Amino acid sequence: MIKELYLVLSPKASSEIKSSTSFIADQLGVEAKRINGVEIEKKSIDARKKDVKINVWLKVYIDESLPEKTFDYHYLNVTDKTPVLVVGAGPAGLFAALRLIELGFKPIVIERGKTVSERKRDLAKINRSHIVDPDSNYAFGEGGAGTFSDGKLYTRSKKRGNVRRVLDILTLHGADPEILVDTHPHIGTNKLPRIIQSIRQRIIESGGEVHFQHRVDDFIIENQQIIAVKANGKVFEGKAVVLATGHSARDIYYLLHDKSIQIEAKEFAMGVRVEHPQSLIDSIQYSCTIRDEYLPAASYSLVTQVENRGVYSFCMCPGGFIVPASTGPEEIVVNGMSPSKRDSKYANSGMVVQITQDDLKEYAAEGVLAGLKFQQELEHLAFINGGGGQIAPAQRLDDFINNKLSKNLPSTSYHPGIISSPLHFWLPDGIRERLQKGFLAFGRKLRGYIHHDAVIIGVESRTSSPVRIPRDKDLLNHQQITNLFPAGEGAGYAGGIVSAAVDGERVAEQIANLIR
Repeated sequence: MIKELYLVLSPKASSEIKSSTSFIADQLGVEAKRINGVEIEKKSIDARKKDVKINVWLKVYIDESLPEKTFDYHYLNVTDKTPVLVVGAGPAGLFAALRLIELGFKPIVIERGKTVSERKRDLAKINRSHIVDPDSNYAFGEGGAGTFSDGKLYTRSKKRGNVRRVLDILTLHGADPEILVDTHPHIGTNKLPRIIQSIRQRIIESGGEVHFQHRVDDFIIENQQIIAVKANGKVFEGKAVVLATGHSARDIYYLLHDKSIQIEAKEFAMGVRVEHPQSLIDSIQYSCTIRDEYLPAASYSLVTQVENRGVYSFCMCPGGFIVPASTGPEEIVVNGMSPSKRDSKYANSGMVVQITQDDLKEYAAEGVLAGLKFQQELEHLAFINGGGGQIAPAQRLDDFINNKLSKNLPSTSYHPGIISSPLHFWLPDGIRERLQKGFLAFGRKLRGYIHHDAVIIGVESRTSSPVRIPRDKDLLNHQQITNLFPAGEGAGYAGGIVSAAVDGERVAEQIANLIR
């Protein structure tokens, strides 16, 4: 017999609940010896009152054993099967490749960047020497931008695919099973690399191919189909092409545009990254002086409307770090990440403003690429107002709101360093004014949020791509190039690890339906 049980517990009690057989037995009115196992189905934090509680949903096995955990995935040997090209080894590309293997196709993954281990060395160069390799950085390389990130796995795209399946596959390749029960699961930047490496090994052992340091140079097109892809001087052939290059692969958008392959402009967002002491966010969210040791680092999610534009927090990283996410010379781009324990003394989040085509009128000559030009100019402006290399421009949050240059700056997690800069002066008016009003609104929602020890660092410009690669609503292929399947964030159809992975799987399934 299996019984389901919902409990509201203290943080300490929730951490011990799986072994609290006597307590569970009392709640169910059965003898403790009859309980053979307990599974946590879901956990969530309720911090609405000062006495923080944990909601726990359990599945209790009475007079029967826990079922053995199995994963019903059959990765075939596809060495001699029909090849499909997968451009990009981020979540969309890797999950498309895995699904293609299950469906009996041979994925040939083409990735501009390096392996995880090699990529780590290039990230160290960015942080220590401020040297940016345009093909190996926080955006490009094995696993894409998601590899060196918080590894957030929360998504609202449940209607578009099987989210649980994605979480199961991540667990199969080494992720902590806790991701299957947490309301807002995350993996952590320290654990993601080995999971990505395990997925790569699975692809290769199944007969697929993975080619690193192969940047796509050209598409060879005949009769509205891509018959081959050129990369690093080599020609790769396949029956279909999954284009999963991520939101920072601007050269791909320019290549598509130069070859008259249809792309379209879409809304995106830009702003800054704001950092607080984690202890301050804990005190605000948990109404405490010192966070309970059994509670995770507190997070927040904020959104408001300012002058007909959304202003909102993005990729909030509790117990995390701000990192240099530039992909080229003379630009400053920042992003955030967290280790699995979220034990840094800092909390950071993107704080961004919605950008529409009405904001890009002065870039009208760029056509559908106007948003890219706007991004590039703001990133270069941040570089000019920085301290050289990857030293980023920064300002205390209260000074920014009050249009004052900061005389000094608080400590920060941003390793390359920060320099005081009047972001209130050089940020575009539409972004500056809305951010200032947005911060004031957020300060009213979270008392203490506007604090002298909070700092903003510029710029957060890669929340998503300003370009979408259009595709058929049902078939998921490009409306013009019939065997081209845009996927993931770079194509404009996802936002985060899980939604990109789901999209990659959906695209793989449609390829199988169309080219068998």
